[in-house]
Amino acid sequence: MFYFIRYFFIICLVFSIQPHVFAEQKHAISLYGEPKYTKNFKHFDYANPSAPKKGHLKRLALRTYNSFNPFIISGNAAAGISLIYETLMTGSRDEVDKSTLYGLIAENVEFPKDYSWVKFNLRTNASWHDGNPILSDDVVFSFNTLTKKGSPFYKSYYKNVSKVEALDKHTVKFHMSIKNNREMPNILGELYILPKHYFKDKNFSKASLDIPLGSGPYKIAKFEAGRYIIYERVRDYWGKELPVNKGRYNFDLIQYDYYRDLTVAREAFKSGQFDIYNEYQAKGWATGFNFDAVKKGKVIKEEIPISRSPGMQAFVFNTRKSFFKNREVRKAISLVFDFEWLNKNIFYNQYRRTTSFFQNTDLASSGIPIGLELDYLNKYKNILPSDIFDQEFSLPISNGSGNIRGQLKIAKKILGQNGWLIKNNKLINSKTDEPFKFNIIIVQPSLERVILPFTKNLQKLGIFCKIQVLDSSQYIERINNYDFDMIVTTIPQSFNPGNEQRNYWSSNSAKTPGGRNLAGINSPIIDELIEKIVFAQSRKNLVAATKSLDRVLLWNYYFIPQYHSPNNRIAYWNKFNKPETKPKFGIDIQSWWLK
Repeated sequence: MFYFIRYFFIICLVFSIQPHVFAEQKHAISLYGEPKYTKNFKHFDYANPSAPKKGHLKRLALRTYNSFNPFIISGNAAAGISLIYETLMTGSRDEVDKSTLYGLIAENVEFPKDYSWVKFNLRTNASWHDGNPILSDDVVFSFNTLTKKGSPFYKSYYKNVSKVEALDKHTVKFHMSIKNNREMPNILGELYILPKHYFKDKNFSKASLDIPLGSGPYKIAKFEAGRYIIYERVRDYWGKELPVNKGRYNFDLIQYDYYRDLTVAREAFKSGQFDIYNEYQAKGWATGFNFDAVKKGKVIKEEIPISRSPGMQAFVFNTRKSFFKNREVRKAISLVFDFEWLNKNIFYNQYRRTTSFFQNTDLASSGIPIGLELDYLNKYKNILPSDIFDQEFSLPISNGSGNIRGQLKIAKKILGQNGWLIKNNKLINSKTDEPFKFNIIIVQPSLERVILPFTKNLQKLGIFCKIQVLDSSQYIERINNYDFDMIVTTIPQSFNPGNEQRNYWSSNSAKTPGGRNLAGINSPIIDELIEKIVFAQSRKNLVAATKSLDRVLLWNYYFIPQYHSPNNRIAYWNKFNKPETKPKFGIDIQSWWLK
């Protein structure tokens, strides 16, 4: 009887333990489904472990740089600087948008079913380039430094972490302030790790060209600020035999040469001054790659279908400005962007109109809201524009002739109904007599020819719009302080949105210098929808919440959606070998090698 009671007591004790104490060590984590690569995988399918390591890869970088710190808002970080740093975990290009991560600095990860904490067990052989081991204290230091002194993005991204502690030299634990955020293991796995012993006595918030200490496959070998930077492969790199690295990082040297003008850069590529060229201009791709080296097969020209979301490239209204606070005014201005004329006359019909912030994913809204999506939006029915519930969002479509009289007529009517009247060919505020005028600031001179047709249509409404070209430093300073009327930018998105949406759209981000809420959106509705995305417990819930957010953003006209290319356009000199198996998503140049 005594033994039965003792056995019964033990069973009761086991089942009374809270579920959050149980956790399994995982070599990989996936937001949805199982990781493709099992625990003992040898290498990614798109990497060749026998690839020779040799040679010099030369690449293009645009504009200039004045810093080796990519984690702060001040300064322009050098191209390729992430080659010297590493994260706790890393993704593969066979799984979409880092939805699955595999151990890098961390050998494995643990977390309970309620996601109340996440624990990383570090590899004992992981080391910095100076030979010192990577320790839990480095992880704690990195998290605290990035969230307190880094870009505002980090504070927003890791908002739900209440505490981080080093349990021992190679075990670090993150505690959550709120449970059931399924994305936390993944986004903590993306954390860049910095050497505490190097940075502890330095001013992390200041842009600097002091060569930093890293742990990655490359280190800085030589540079001339604003002109070039050369990275050298670390021969005794601690992680070279890891499955995530086997067959990758095959070049002895990687060099980025800086150009301020794309046309000059394209000509430099043609003359063999660098090896790989990604073409971002439709005209350049259509007319600039018919030279002899292409015809003779010395240069390979490829179009690779984009298998991810292109994000949202758009004109951004800064709604902090009084003349852009009115939704109807923003709608009227949106009507006179003539994409069809641009595509026909400037883009060689290479682009498609972007109609969703989550283009090319199952998260893009369409039709009218139904089901769970409608349930989410009905809560705000008395506040949201009624159009959201009974109309499909659409953008105007012209015939490409440049004649958009119908759109101009509607725009004038909307502006008139909202206190803007035309006097002497100028749009004037009926209350203040102030003319409607604003600036669009850009950093790429090549954008002028794309924007000019839009400004001419605005002129037909009586609106004076000036294009202002700034250098990189001025532009970044203005953007970080929201000192602009309108800009052109791209908001990246993935198949698995989450915590980063706070930085893009939340009211708190709108008030934070250096944030990504460029439009200045301040909406309790959007704030609530973001949290539904962050804490979605199933793909179904995530899709419904994201589609709802997409609708609210579109119907409020914070942005004028522009366009995207369905393909990556890449040209490269025929000096490379590539693995037979291609990655499912994108291109992995680090798995190429020289012939």
